[in-house]
Amino acid sequence: MRIDPVSVVHDYLRSKPKLADAVSGDLVGREPNQTAVYLEHAGGYRAVRDSMDRADVTFQVYSEHRDRAAELAHLVREYLLEDLPGRRVGGALVLDVADGISPRYAPDSTSREHSYLGEISLFITEG
Repeated sequence: MRIDPVSVVHDYLRSKPKLADAVSGDLVGREPNQTAVYLEHAGGYRAVRDSMDRADVTFQVYSEHRDRAAELAHLVREYLLEDLPGRRVGGALVLDVADGISPRYAPDSTSREHSYLGEISLFITEG
């Protein structure tokens, strides 16, 4: 399989009206204190030979206000765990999503902006 798990999560979250403007595959062009949901591939492995991958994806939510960052991080988690399993996104079928790290406060070490960091495991196959 040659499915980019970040693209799967990115495209799915961009389809949600409450998150569409904030979701980013990178932080290029982002201004300090601008609300953003940053996605990054954190690892994973081939779970079933030639048919299913497990990909770990981190999400980091930045916002000017700590409570807004927390709210969005938990919304991202809710969508990923409760709504994404069983959906087709691009060329992938999402079989399941598991909690890796529940969103936790992780202020940016450089800018000291408010940020919450979480991680999910995505189980995907070609679909």
